Amino acid sequence: MDICDRSIARERLRITLESPYTMQELMVVAGSREIMDDDVVFVGMRLPLLAFHLAKSTHAPHAIGIFENGILRDRPAGGIVFTMGDNPNIAGAIWTTSMIDIMSLLQKGRVSLGFIGGAEVDRFGNLNTTYIGGKKEGRVRLPGSGGGSDIASLSKRLVILMNHEKRRFLKEVSYVTSPGFGEGGDWRERHGLKGGGPCALITTKGILRFDPDTHEAVLSSIHPGVMVEDILQNTGWDLKVASDIRTTTPPTRMELRIIQRCDAHGFWTRGNRWLEPQRQEPFKDEAGNV
Repeated sequence: MDICDRSIARERLRITLESPYTMQELMVVAGSREIMDDDVVFVGMRLPLLAFHLAKSTHAPHAIGIFENGILRDRPAGGIVFTMGDNPNIAGAIWTTSMIDIMSLLQKGRVSLGFIGGAEVDRFGNLNTTYIGGKKEGRVRLPGSGGGSDIASLSKRLVILMNHEKRRFLKEVSYVTSPGFGEGGDWRERHGLKGGGPCALITTKGILRFDPDTHEAVLSSIHPGVMVEDILQNTGWDLKVASDIRTTTPPTRMELRIIQRCDAHGFWTRGNRWLEPQRQEPFKDEAGNV
């Protein structure tokens, strides 16, 4: 990296650190708000790790979290967690078992909410994490399903988190790894999928929900500072906009404080802060308490 590149990187980092919150932090908050107090949550990786911790620490203290590597927790991890296999996520778990045991909870219909992401998504919430460009002429081979297809097929509700880019938001994905609503309508019922399908697609620009009849994605919320036109231009189909579209509620100071304690180095939410740590003043309430 030359001097110019380093200067640009530092400036981007300064802007990120000085902003009230990042879009990744807003996505974490939006994801946590989808978790209800009686949910059994298939947590997943990256931002959902933080969303589960935040929900447990605020409005959903009785939610249960399960992790694909064989962990079941009834309380937040006791330290910083980068992956589901880190020691703080294992210590204090109420069940550490096999992947088969955990996946069987999906098959038994015990999982009420699952989190998932992907490389591509289409207007019916189908996800591709296998081939970019399709199987026959695939330009890039991706890791594949892992547990993603099971989560998408069997969770009673599904929340998708993705960066909002036109190359990722396609009218039709080039390969269906994890099914959303297939071709729309009653596709899931006709194919015998027990889960309810996607209920929210949370992106770096807004939140899409799905029409109860057609099951096509509808823009229901835009993040602060984002214009509807920007979202439409970065979506690869004629995205419908809800008549009662609203602005996503920003994170509270308490929510941000919890996220920044869980992700103290900004590994998942603040980009290069892990590589170039800089001092950031702690949040204080109106009384001046940290």
